[in-house]
Amino acid sequence: MSLFTTAAVYSAPQSSTQPVEVQQEKQLKLPGFPELIANIANSTGIKGFIDGNKESWTGGLGRILMIIVGFLLLYLGIAKKFEPLLLVTIAFGCILSNIPLAGISEPGGIIYYIYDIGIKTGIFPLIIFMGVGALTDFGPLLANPKTILLGGAAQFGIFSTLVGALALTQFVPGIDFSFKDAASIGIIGGADGPTAIYLSSQLSPRLLGAISIAAYSYMALVPIIQPPIMRLLTTSEERKIRMTQLRPVGKTEKIIFPLIALTLCALLLPSAAPLIGFFMFGNLMRECGVVERLSDTTRNALINITTIFLGLGVGSQLLADKFLNVETLGILFLGIIAFSIGTASGILMAKLMNVFSSTKVNPLIGSAGVSAVPMAARVSQDMGAKEDPQNVLLMHAMGPNVAGVVGSAVAAGMLLAVFQ
Repeated sequence: MSLFTTAAVYSAPQSSTQPVEVQQEKQLKLPGFPELIANIANSTGIKGFIDGNKESWTGGLGRILMIIVGFLLLYLGIAKKFEPLLLVTIAFGCILSNIPLAGISEPGGIIYYIYDIGIKTGIFPLIIFMGVGALTDFGPLLANPKTILLGGAAQFGIFSTLVGALALTQFVPGIDFSFKDAASIGIIGGADGPTAIYLSSQLSPRLLGAISIAAYSYMALVPIIQPPIMRLLTTSEERKIRMTQLRPVGKTEKIIFPLIALTLCALLLPSAAPLIGFFMFGNLMRECGVVERLSDTTRNALINITTIFLGLGVGSQLLADKFLNVETLGILFLGIIAFSIGTASGILMAKLMNVFSSTKVNPLIGSAGVSAVPMAARVSQDMGAKEDPQNVLLMHAMGPNVAGVVGSAVAAGMLLAVFQ
């Protein structure tokens, strides 16, 4: 074999062998115009709504209904100013999560991680509780300690609603609440949104969206729900009762109180320590006077940032397949019952206290025992002012109001200890 022949033999494979990338480029063909149009059409939200309808009625149509719910919540938050800080963010999270093919609330989506990291773990509600503590003045409660009974009585709505949830399971087809579900639903009666979110995230995550919406909706509707109950259970003379002026509360008392409360919680109910602990820590920062920068950040920037992510995370749970069912209607029904019972219990406790005490308590402040701070206290003030414009009840109502915050946290701790 000659040299040229040999060279040809060895050079032939080299000339026919090409890099894989070059071969792939030759095989790659651009899609035709009709195929491009089809790909674009299949990636639109319209196609997502249509395809979702083929799976079930909670698919495409359900998403549309939930988006409408989101716009309704936006209307209530913006136009009616019903708990706007939460309803606006929850509503927007609801709208974003129900957009088909967006994947925002699915693994890999931003709201999915907001919920998974901040709400499912209970971090966001605890930070909110710390901020609320930094905003809370325990002075009215310390000046009139017996008002803690009013805050405690208002928590009766929690436990009565727990029983009601179990009763619905027995008598209403399509509703199947477990004990943990019933405990999570009952906490709505405390009218404390962060506590409701924290407890349901620990005991019943599948109901988190419905429970959160019920809790915050009824908190926002305090000025509408409470007055008829207050008028029904009190007489005109009772609504005119003037209470004695509260004594001044010193700084030392205000510093010692959160420490005593935390110590009692640690000894008697450790399961409530996360809620009570963060709440009392925020209050201690407020009252000690040496960490003003931290206190200011906690009650302003930190709580505001957390509120944004908390609302978006809760809104991400308002998916059609989770929200549009009989159980959600049951939760909304039980929520209003829980709130009404809590309001009535506080009023009736105040009337009972008047039977055994020479120092009369205006029963209107008993309705502030639900922990919708400070809205419930303002409703008590407004109702009293209608009967007697010179009667000032606001500071007196703040006592049971802040007691209600502590009471709902204690009730949540008890439910965690029993059912977790």
